[in-house]
Amino acid sequence: MSVFEWFQNLGARPASSATQADTDTVRRIVRELDQLAPDRARFLAAFAFVLSRVAAADLNISEVETSKMVEVLQRVGHLPEAQAILVVQIAKTQNRLFGGTENYLVTREFREIASEAERRELLDCLFAVSAADDAISGEEENQVRQIASELGFSHPEYIQARLSYSNKRTVFRQR
Repeated sequence: MSVFEWFQNLGARPASSATQADTDTVRRIVRELDQLAPDRARFLAAFAFVLSRVAAADLNISEVETSKMVEVLQRVGHLPEAQAILVVQIAKTQNRLFGGTENYLVTREFREIASEAERRELLDCLFAVSAADDAISGEEENQVRQIASELGFSHPEYIQARLSYSNKRTVFRQR
C-alpha cells in the first residue's frame, strides 16, 4: 500500500479518531515521501512544517533559514539533500498558504506522534533555525515559545532550551 492510499484509508475512520489530526499539509508532504515508511514520512512532514512555522515568524523565510532547515532535515531525518530540499520547499509553501489554520493542528499532530526526546530535538532545532541568520528576533522567539507550549514543554524547560542561543537574541542587543 502506498502512503497516499494509507492516508486515503484514514478517511474511512470515525471523525472522533485521533487520526483526525492528520492535516492536508502533512498529507501532501507525505505523498512526496512515498518511499519512506508512512509513520516516518508523517513525522518528517510535521517536523518540517513546524520548522517553517518559526522561520516564517517574521514574515520572511531567508535563504540561510531555508538552508538550516534542509541541514536539520538531512541530519534528523537521515534524508539525502534532494529529498530534504523537497520537504522543506513543500513545508514552506504549505506554511505560506495555510499557516494560520494549520499551525496548531500540525504541531499537535507532531506532539502526538513524537517521543519526548524527539520533541526536545525539535525545540532545539527551532532555535537553530531562528538563529540561522545570527539573530533571533522577538517574533521568532515568541513563535518558538508558543510552539514549545503546544509541544507540552513547561516554561522552565523552554528557558533551558533557549539558554544555548542567548547570544543570538536581539532583545539583548544594544540599539
